[in-house]
Amino acid sequence: MQLYAIRRRSAWADAAELEAAAKTSADVGDNEMPDRIRWIRSYVIAETNGRLGTICIYEARDPAAIREHAERVGMPGDEVEAIADTVVIRPGPQTANATAA
Repeated sequence: MQLYAIRRRSAWADAAELEAAAKTSADVGDNEMPDRIRWIRSYVIAETNGRLGTICIYEARDPAAIREHAERVGMPGDEVEAIADTVVIRPGPQTANATAA
């Protein structure tokens, strides 16, 4: 499987909407598509219009699996980029309240 970044711009009105989408996303990925997609992490973006967006990191067979997963969940999935490599300068901070899609 290949690593991908997905940008979901202004997709959610608030944290509650985002958390509901995250729950559905995990369920669909883990139970309906476990051999095609795996959610790794998400970064929540405070958009300039007051909504929330995300940058999500997934492992997937191909971009089509990412788009199908997004469609099943009901969230954007059209900005998909393959990740060529990872450069880690220091570990990311640990957060207890982060759940995103």
